[in-house]
Amino acid sequence: MFVACSTLCFAREPLDVALRMITELEFDKYELALIEDGGHLAPSQVAADPEGTFLRLRSGPSLMPASLHIDFGDLDWNDPRARMRFDGICTFAKVLGVAVLTIPAAPLGTPLADEIKRLAALVAKASREALVVSIHTHSRTLTADPKVAAELCRAVPGLGITLDPSHYIQAGNPELDYSALYPYVQNVQLRDTGPNPGEFQVRVGQGKIEYAQIVNQLERYGYKRALCVTILDRVDNPFDREVEVRKLKLLLETLL
Repeated sequence: MFVACSTLCFAREPLDVALRMITELEFDKYELALIEDGGHLAPSQVAADPEGTFLRLRSGPSLMPASLHIDFGDLDWNDPRARMRFDGICTFAKVLGVAVLTIPAAPLGTPLADEIKRLAALVAKASREALVVSIHTHSRTLTADPKVAAELCRAVPGLGITLDPSHYIQAGNPELDYSALYPYVQNVQLRDTGPNPGEFQVRVGQGKIEYAQIVNQLERYGYKRALCVTILDRVDNPFDREVEVRKLKLLLETLL
């Protein structure tokens, strides 16, 4: 395992500045967020010019990319344009040397059979390129229920989980058991989170995330990928973002 930093930690900065800040905080690996309505790279932009995007990143700091976090915004993943963008991002990931692609699961209420069919097609495409598709655990998608998330992974061989425990802490049940997901985890996104509304991000040490327990469970299943510091860059954060990013980095490193 190793500690990485998401570009989402510095989403309000230009991408080159964000990468420089990640370097100055002494990370050597990062997760690149491709958000359609974000301030950095949009999936549509990357898919249209994978090689050019790679060259742009290569001219920046000497950081190693660990994974991609992909959000197509309002574009339906069943739209042919979404499939074309996914294909382009697979090309980009291959050039960049990244194996794990985190994508959102379908919204709550989506029939499970429809989601299995969609994910199976994406996993088949990614697998041909030696890439791993990993669905994000999120309170507004089917993965809000860990049992459903695990069922999706069983139904689609090769599908992984990007574990974001904050969404389970904020689900109104801080004791929610998501241990069944650990065998499928391919990426981890971390911050500290309290159980009350408005506490999705709190100062490190003031929330309910059990970092040591998470690391121990991951070790049990031979996890060798990233623990990604993902403190979202929000105007209303009640703390110094850089201080908390550094604190979480140091805390995670002591556990490895």
